[in-house]
Amino acid sequence: MKVSVIVNVHNPGNTADACIRSVLEQTLPPDDYEVIFVDDGSTDGIAERLDTVASARPNVRVLHLPHTGSVMRGRNVGVASATGEYVYLLDQRDRLERGALKLMYERAVECDSDVLIGRLVRDGGRPIAAFEVNRARADVVRDKLLTLLTPHKLCRKAFLEEHMIGFAVPGGKVAEQTFSVRAYLAAKVVTVLADEVCCHLGEPEERSDDEPLVVAAELRALLDVIDAGTEAGRQRDKMYAHWFRSTVLRLFRSARFTRSSVDRGLVFTTFRTLTLERFPERLDRYLPVHLRAMAVLLRAGRLDQLISFGTDSRRSALRTDLSEVSWVGGVLELGLAVEAYTHAGEPARFREDGDRLHWRPPGSVDHTLLPDEVTDVTDAVARARIDLYLRHQDTGDVYFVPVTSEAVRIHERGRVRVQVHGRARVDVATGAVGEPLPSGQWEIHVRMYGGAHWASSRISRSDGPLTCLGVLAEHPRRRLVVPCWSDSGELGLCVEPRSFSESIALVSAAATVTKREGHVFVVVPVPYVPPSGGPALELVLRDTSRKAREVSVPALVEPGLPGKTAGQLVAKVPVKRFMPGPEHVGPGAWLTSLRAEDSETGLRFALEMRRGRVEVRPATAVDPEYNPLGRDTALRRLARRVPGARYAVRLVRASTHRYLRD
Repeated sequence: MKVSVIVNVHNPGNTADACIRSVLEQTLPPDDYEVIFVDDGSTDGIAERLDTVASARPNVRVLHLPHTGSVMRGRNVGVASATGEYVYLLDQRDRLERGALKLMYERAVECDSDVLIGRLVRDGGRPIAAFEVNRARADVVRDKLLTLLTPHKLCRKAFLEEHMIGFAVPGGKVAEQTFSVRAYLAAKVVTVLADEVCCHLGEPEERSDDEPLVVAAELRALLDVIDAGTEAGRQRDKMYAHWFRSTVLRLFRSARFTRSSVDRGLVFTTFRTLTLERFPERLDRYLPVHLRAMAVLLRAGRLDQLISFGTDSRRSALRTDLSEVSWVGGVLELGLAVEAYTHAGEPARFREDGDRLHWRPPGSVDHTLLPDEVTDVTDAVARARIDLYLRHQDTGDVYFVPVTSEAVRIHERGRVRVQVHGRARVDVATGAVGEPLPSGQWEIHVRMYGGAHWASSRISRSDGPLTCLGVLAEHPRRRLVVPCWSDSGELGLCVEPRSFSESIALVSAAATVTKREGHVFVVVPVPYVPPSGGPALELVLRDTSRKAREVSVPALVEPGLPGKTAGQLVAKVPVKRFMPGPEHVGPGAWLTSLRAEDSETGLRFALEMRRGRVEVRPATAVDPEYNPLGRDTALRRLARRVPGARYAVRLVRASTHRYLRD
């Protein structure tokens, strides 16, 4: 037996269906792997369903345990009963890709791995930095394994038994992380498989926050594991700093601490004591400046300052502006300007002292408590960088994009602002870890490290004209790529729109109108105009009032300069302010769409006539529930939940891209 998959189950309802299907439909032959469902006393009928599955599949077993509420106990029981050379742990809302077990096992054997982490994707949340590239032999700190502390790993069973690595029972979040830390520090070979998505992480189970005393006790035990597995020095200090930042200081920025006095005193005294015992000041060098300040206030015992500072820091944010968009050799180049903003919505400002640069804390903080060595961010700013990554809206797949960046000081009225200027290159032919980006809509996210903040944001719409030019990518086949803006003003990218009308709809928020002699000329950008000019189209306008009238007019498509300027769609719409006829657009709001011979596609703008004036407005401003491009359709839900379904969906849609060949 090559692999044992262990799945903890407790009253999942129908949320475990995707997980169950994914583990049963693996490409690894059934004789080579087994699935062990560990049921923690479920009462919703799932136990009987799993028994039925097990009776029909020889490689499926179900272990029935009395309810304890602890997934840790179930994992220990599952690992103990496993017969596979390797074990893989899943939660009931996770799902595996069809080829995940085969791919992970083969790579683990090739690298002689004690632990292998296949690429994980969260359906929501931030990407995992450790999956930038494959690592045959990964280092805990250098290769960012501390961002991979969930139990989703392929572990050699004999290795776990030899080192007696298991889960503490009942165990909270920190105790769960201790399992991964023990495995990392004991393993001879830890391998990271980054170029193929192996597992989709589902929504975490709802559970109450662990009690402060429990978290502190589990954290002490984890630090003892680090002490036993590392030598005193830089690596140990960086590992300590990780938990100081993510477990201790993070609490003082949480809504639970800043907004409610419940347990506030207990949290403060418990973690101040732990900080004084286990987290010395030398660790602060590995923290961003706002957390360094928080550490100083915590050690000084200033609860009042922690509350006000935690409240202000929660409302600080990162802003990313787009300074340039251009296509160079089929590659999309983005010029970016990233800057931290305070809780008051103003750019963060700094103080210069000779050649040194100092962070200015919020006015609510007593500046005399923070010495210059705490507020000095000179070196951090010099090392500041930004990451850019793409997230697929349907599948949640995440890929990082190459970025070059530098920090720039901006002098303004005796103070200094800091921006990080970057240039990113989005190549759809190689953007998926050397492979072509899959078709669909991609969000573009930015993260900044260094200076005063570690934070993330979306790219905001610039004040200038929108860039609506699409480009044909030739590899692996001819595909249209269109940069576009969401209704909330965030930059995205669409690879291979499903139709000519959809390619126009993506950028239709940039529509303009001109009124002349009883008509309005509506002009909509067209990212790409095929040699044929595209199919015949009509602009359809629907009255949002109770009358629900419809007006349709022919739309003429004019090509732009290939590779330089977008084309445009022009429609001449008759308008009449008083007593409009059935062929006129009259007072009120009108939603728009494009009608082709066999389909109709909603556009992202509306026309509104008031007092004889016609203006363009976002469609969502007229109808908040109107979302022509982002509907959560049955087809999208199917692609997210059923293993392999999105590949079938792509085949079904392939015929709709004929407009590129016309």
